[in-house]
Amino acid sequence: MARPRSSSPHTHSPRSTQWLMLQVLVATVPGLIVLTRLFGIGTLLNILIASVTAIVCEAAILKLRKRPIGFYLRDYSALVTAVLLGLALPPLAPWWLTVTGTAFAIIIAKHLYGGMGYNPFNPAMIGYVVLLISFPLQMSAWLAPAGLLTDGPPAAAPDFMTSLQIVFMGNSIDGFTAATPLDAFKHNSGLLVAQFYEQTPQFAQGHWAGFGWEWVNIAFLLGGIYLLARKVFTWHAPVGMLAGLSVMALFNYDGGSSTSHGSILFHLLSGATMFGAFFIVTDPVTSATSHRGRFIYGVMIGVIVFLIRSWGNYPDALAFAVLLMNFAAPFIDYYTPPRTYGHSKSGTIIHRSKED
Repeated sequence: MARPRSSSPHTHSPRSTQWLMLQVLVATVPGLIVLTRLFGIGTLLNILIASVTAIVCEAAILKLRKRPIGFYLRDYSALVTAVLLGLALPPLAPWWLTVTGTAFAIIIAKHLYGGMGYNPFNPAMIGYVVLLISFPLQMSAWLAPAGLLTDGPPAAAPDFMTSLQIVFMGNSIDGFTAATPLDAFKHNSGLLVAQFYEQTPQFAQGHWAGFGWEWVNIAFLLGGIYLLARKVFTWHAPVGMLAGLSVMALFNYDGGSSTSHGSILFHLLSGATMFGAFFIVTDPVTSATSHRGRFIYGVMIGVIVFLIRSWGNYPDALAFAVLLMNFAAPFIDYYTPPRTYGHSKSGTIIHRSKED
């Protein structure tokens, strides 16, 4: 006799889309706090501008599509896209940059394909890449973390009024900017890693992967652990990405020569690694379907991130890696179908004996 299942496939989960999106928003709080502490209110301004833009664009498109505006706005999916994009953008990005990226993410990347659940690409990453390709100068203007002692940028983040003037009036940001650890490491000019760490303030004052950025990644890791504990998603995609990145870093680390690509800790705690692993790669719409497929999907993103960081033109590369694997997700699904109700294995049907 066939082994009984524990529950019916028609059992409905009490977890609504609204609940899931709210959990994601809550989980971003640790990362937002650390970003605000290190870089001032710039990230908060990004999120505020992006959120207003997302809600306006979402409402306008829903009205054009003759869909119930209130019903769809209450699922908070547009707000999540705005917050994720706002977190990814450089603090104190010009207001028009944030508006452009958010509008593209909501109108083109989301609704052009039919709305939530139908978009093949991650909307926040589409918006980010459009901005990165179209406005590389503005997208590379990252602030120096508060407390970083250098001969150039000040040790403190811009105050409230200065931040508003930079964002809305186009005041110069040059006096507050500095290369990110990934960018600085990528352009190492022939120094051994130990020498580079000693001579570069970001690394001399940091512990593992650059002053400030390592704490940003740890904060997003804590948010990701919260989401795992709340069972918002499974571990397969984030662990796969971190494993893929770690293995590539392990096999390509030469001990610290002048051509080194960086240690495992450097890659795990630099840039947007933890933010990507737990808030971008885990998007259920644009990733693979089965557990095995999600793990493969994550591993490949980690591998591509390392390849682009090491030999490509972009220091971080998360957005490009995610979008490339969004393309490949249907291919992964074809070869890793999930086990469905009534089937004993993926892609197979239970054949009952005459005794059943």
